[in-house]
Amino acid sequence: AGGLSSALKMLEADEGAMCLSGGATLVAMLNAKLIEPSALVSLKLISELAGITRAANGTIVIGAMTRHAMSASSDFLVGSNSGVREAASKIANPTVRNMGTMGGSISFADPGADYPPALVAANAEIEIVSPAGSKRIEASEFFVDWYTTVLTVGELIVAVRVPAMPIGSVGVYHKLARVSGDFGIASVAVVLSMLGEICQYIRITIGGCGPTPVSLPEVESALAGQSIEDDSLHTAGKHLANACDPVDDVRASAEYRRVVVQRMVVRAVKEARSRCGNTE
Repeated sequence: AGGLSSALKMLEADEGAMCLSGGATLVAMLNAKLIEPSALVSLKLISELAGITRAANGTIVIGAMTRHAMSASSDFLVGSNSGVREAASKIANPTVRNMGTMGGSISFADPGADYPPALVAANAEIEIVSPAGSKRIEASEFFVDWYTTVLTVGELIVAVRVPAMPIGSVGVYHKLARVSGDFGIASVAVVLSMLGEICQYIRITIGGCGPTPVSLPEVESALAGQSIEDDSLHTAGKHLANACDPVDDVRASAEYRRVVVQRMVVRAVKEARSRCGNTE
């Protein structure tokens, strides 16, 4: 008991301590003896860390202790934020979605996880607190390497903030997996805004194909202000695939990942375009 300030004091006092949120990943790592924390600081009873709200400026604030199941069914995660909701709905299985949390998932930063590309595409910010104060980090800068984030000892994620986009914007998240609920072979998150037949704004982010989510501003700039044609989408997919740094593992080869990424980009953007409808 004691709330957020008490948890921060515990983390500051013991550098070997780790936070326990949903436990979906942490408990498995403990059982496999991959980690040996000196103490576990439970965040379960810190009510201020859970729930999804909309700020006055339209930003959606997702508390770090918000369960995946809540994110997957939230009425706030619509329009441009639909990709985040879809990513939550594709995590593992109902048991894990009812147990795992947004903050716990992104803290672990598994490259094959569903949230990272969706949050980067949505221009989300990660809100972090420590005894020294609070700060916000863009999702595109939060993930820095394999299973590594910008978080340092004593810091704690309190929320993910997803900004409002123009009315009519659409978010899409596509994931290719061997079986439903598995980590993705590759994933693609898209946020798109159209005015008639012209692309006003687009973000495309690739997951599962390198240590961190992959985006190319120059690809997005080339698509913005244009009608979205098959040739331009295939070109975009090729550039993004070439920018990826996938590995060979039990799920797929690196070369296969590059091939499917190109096709997934085309499919995801086309679905986003079809959802946009007419905007004023």
